[in-house]
Amino acid sequence: KLQTQKWHILMKAHCGTGSSVFVNRSLAMEKIKCFGFDMDYTLAVYKSPEYESLGFDLTVERLVSIGYPQELLNFVYDPSFPTRGLVFDAMYGNLLKVDAYGNILVCVHGFNFLRGPDIRELYPNKFIQRGDTDRFYILNTLFNLPETYLFACLVDFFSNCSRYTSCDAGFKDGDLFMSYKSMFQDVRDSVDWVHLKGSLKEKTVENLEKYVVKDPKLPLLLSRMNEVAKVFLATNSDYKYTEVSRQFTPGTPHRPWKSYFDLILVDARKPVFFGEGTVLRQVDTTTGRLKIGTYTGPLQHGIVYSGGSSDIVCDLLGAKGKDIIYIGDHIFGDILKSKKRQGWRTFLVIPELAQELHVWTDKSSIFEELQSLEYFHNELSGMSLCPFQKVTHDMDMCYGMTGSLFRSGSRQTLFASQVMRYADLYAASFINLLYYPFSYLFRAAHVQVRFTHTSQFVSVTCTFSVPPGFLFLRLLRPKIDGESCKNFFLYSCIEFS
Repeated sequence: KLQTQKWHILMKAHCGTGSSVFVNRSLAMEKIKCFGFDMDYTLAVYKSPEYESLGFDLTVERLVSIGYPQELLNFVYDPSFPTRGLVFDAMYGNLLKVDAYGNILVCVHGFNFLRGPDIRELYPNKFIQRGDTDRFYILNTLFNLPETYLFACLVDFFSNCSRYTSCDAGFKDGDLFMSYKSMFQDVRDSVDWVHLKGSLKEKTVENLEKYVVKDPKLPLLLSRMNEVAKVFLATNSDYKYTEVSRQFTPGTPHRPWKSYFDLILVDARKPVFFGEGTVLRQVDTTTGRLKIGTYTGPLQHGIVYSGGSSDIVCDLLGAKGKDIIYIGDHIFGDILKSKKRQGWRTFLVIPELAQELHVWTDKSSIFEELQSLEYFHNELSGMSLCPFQKVTHDMDMCYGMTGSLFRSGSRQTLFASQVMRYADLYAASFINLLYYPFSYLFRAAHVQVRFTHTSQFVSVTCTFSVPPGFLFLRLLRPKIDGESCKNFFLYSCIEFS
């Protein structure tokens, strides 16, 4: 009883802050037999904007080395511009913020934010076909933030440089033509080169204090997980980088980092890992090289493996599907694939959530004004859109130049819809699990379906727009003879965890 009271006090102290865990689908922690982890931006939390700035600078240097103008070296990373979840249009060179259906919420060409009529000239009905992956590329990961800003810098530079002439699909320099698509491919190739062959990891290892967060609570959480379940690491990073970064965090002088994990997999090649996978091999931890042959033996504590698949993980750990919760930051590579292909429970790490919640709390009056304007606009068909657009813009600017990760005004972004669909739990950090007992039931709020028919009692409509982890409810009281429903709205915002 005393232990239960302590947990209640601890949870209450962190409720409603960046230490909360938010719920999309109910999850009983006591049923979890295995906790799985990604490494980059999950176990290894990189300092922002220092790490993004490093990746940005190295990518620019790579572009210059393959022939791009020397002036690009003057670019300086600005963390206030990029937001995750933007879509790059390789035909017109625009960065787009869209909703789950492809409706355009924001359109930016370089650093020029286009207005409605200009957007419609390029995109009829302000709509895109997200399935056209040859043209539209979703910048969904934290590693994508530097290149998101770089796309804007490049388009702005070539648009304003007198040596180049702008065209609909790119730029001309005399007889030379560079399309936005070729520019996009050059940037993507440069980013991959920096991560795989360049000096990004080397420079990170040289200065871990500058680029990696050392959280003293991490060993405590992993130790508690070890008491109730098995713990494994599945990362795309190679062994040498994993070894060095993990020696920095977690660990204690009395316990090496490998001892926290029952299974360690490097070179996982996610998302392929969640499908057919690759050959499972053993790593020689002395040299960092792979031993020849496929590993076919039982799970051995302390051994590091390379490759493999999610099926192999299940076999080695003696677990299946919903016995496992996988914790990662990559909406596609970690969360979507593990959910769709294996049925694993999922925990999405969203570092930006702390700032989103701060803005929501600090600027709640702007959102209340936006909701009021929306209601009156719906009820009064002749109302001008100007006040509504101004308040939407004011609210978006509270988050940064391209607005919130989760919404534009009160409309939900593509990223937000993916979070709701694929992440069972989500939080600013998985360390937030430290504030919940492992017997805890994360219960999702009950959501009613809106029916098209009219009844005497109008049902509750739940809107998952803001903030993440909250239900914004529009409640209507029962109809009274001769009265109109529109006079009886009651708004309420409740947090659920």
